[in-house]
Amino acid sequence: MDALSGAGPRRARCSLGAASPGARAAAAPWARFSAWLECVCVVTFDLELGQALEKSSICYLSFPDSHSGCLGDTQFSFRIRQCSGQKSPWHAEDRHYNSGAPMSLQWEPAHYFGYVYFRQVKDSSMKRGYFQKSLVLVSRLPFVRLFQALLSLIAPEYFDKSAPCLEAVCSEIDKWPAPVPGQTLNLPVMGVVLQVHIPSRVDKPEYGPPKPCSHENLLPTPVILTSVHELDLFRCFQPVLTHVQTLWELMLLGEPLVVLAPSPAMSSEMVLALISCLQPLKFCCDYRPYFTIHDSEFKEFTTRTQAPPNVVLGVTNPFFIKTLQHWPHILRVGEPKMAGDLPKQVKLKKPSRLKTLDTKPGLYTAYSAHLHRDKALLKRLLKGLQKKKPWDTQTALLRRHLLELTQSFIIPLEHYMASLMPLQKNITPWKTPPQIRPFRQDDFLRSLEHAGPQLTCILKGDWLGLYRRFFKSPHFDGWYRQRHKEMAQKLEALHLEAICEAQNIETWMKDKSEVEVVDLVLKLREKLVQAQGHQLPVKEATLQRAQLYIETVIGSLPKDLQAVLCPP
Repeated sequence: MDALSGAGPRRARCSLGAASPGARAAAAPWARFSAWLECVCVVTFDLELGQALEKSSICYLSFPDSHSGCLGDTQFSFRIRQCSGQKSPWHAEDRHYNSGAPMSLQWEPAHYFGYVYFRQVKDSSMKRGYFQKSLVLVSRLPFVRLFQALLSLIAPEYFDKSAPCLEAVCSEIDKWPAPVPGQTLNLPVMGVVLQVHIPSRVDKPEYGPPKPCSHENLLPTPVILTSVHELDLFRCFQPVLTHVQTLWELMLLGEPLVVLAPSPAMSSEMVLALISCLQPLKFCCDYRPYFTIHDSEFKEFTTRTQAPPNVVLGVTNPFFIKTLQHWPHILRVGEPKMAGDLPKQVKLKKPSRLKTLDTKPGLYTAYSAHLHRDKALLKRLLKGLQKKKPWDTQTALLRRHLLELTQSFIIPLEHYMASLMPLQKNITPWKTPPQIRPFRQDDFLRSLEHAGPQLTCILKGDWLGLYRRFFKSPHFDGWYRQRHKEMAQKLEALHLEAICEAQNIETWMKDKSEVEVVDLVLKLREKLVQAQGHQLPVKEATLQRAQLYIETVIGSLPKDLQAVLCPP
């Protein structure tokens, strides 16, 4: 493999290390590019230099495994951990984006996403007889649909015209507006305008194509992407439709799962489709849409000295069947084949039958689903196939089902969590706000009898057992930490508002010592800094009043203390 050549602000950073602290701050010339991409890489297979870059995981991840036999053009994606000891700096733009983006689409500080366009065609001028090259976009944003569309525009042109085309594209991306949640953006590149909507956490779920934004004055007419991240769920799940419910439960519980597919395109799409099953719940485990034996974490994931990690692993090399036999769940899918009107379904099989490298397609697991299968959903999907309904209609039906299933599971948790919040009437200006009450699992389980998922979901089964296993999963821990953090911030905001709405601060100060008054100043300043950093949900008027209170309180103190609190 040839060396990686970066284009854009990270040109010299082929190893994908951390960006320098001033990279985003230096507005010229690549600040806007950095809001979308870390770098652009070109990876070329060379027969003589093939082993020269053995340490570069990205090189191997940018090429299909030799077992895949991909001819022509193919697209897939991967996800890699950032080098240990290196941390990318957080910028104001990143915090602002994350504060408005859905949890599942937030900027990732510890991982990179790689979006690959690979071409392999016969070429007698090459020693191997084939032209083999990949163009890779590296980003911290999980916008798989957007970056695949971008690659489909620029990669064929690049393979024909090489570097000058790539540099021009990077310059165009550097003129794009930053991704702002809730906004619809027009992104020009190579004579085409891509129109995209950046999802926001306050967006309502849409099951069909979004309404296009006005583009009367735009030339050329924009190419509208219906989503920056959502895959064709029905196409991805074709071979596993009868097991969607079981797979949803495995994802919910953060179970280790290997997906063995014929190609990187199928493995990466299946993994991304699986983790999207939990939306709007954030997927808190690790996942690798495409993984190879050359990856730096190969030993970590394949060791038998400890339990398999909570990872969803997409692979194409049958060698992994032998290496990962100790994993509890392995999904092997083959090339899509039709069995009548329904795509041929993989069968549920015991892990003990997973013995040879040529193991047949199937879901190899000893897991028994807690919830009964939704037969009505399968009937509707089959009926849609018989009537030849568009696949986006089928995908909308499947996505709605999974969303409603996840929401039915999460809503009781949200209601119980909300009940742990102190009442607003108990939050007073001059006292430390009351604490959020602890989450007691037994109390929650008792509440399900009258406020459980049966209120919003028709599926029967062992919901209690599913919740008990969920409590032990990384997803409960991730959900609880995030909700507790949001509630603590809300509590701080309510306390700040109570202080700012109090009319008697001068009266309060009369019988207080200087230590107590200074303590109030410091606490108000801390809350103000948090609020200005978008970490507290407070109104601008409250911030202005808090600043005025700080000035009033400081003005009441002796000159020497004023000098300490407000140095020149």
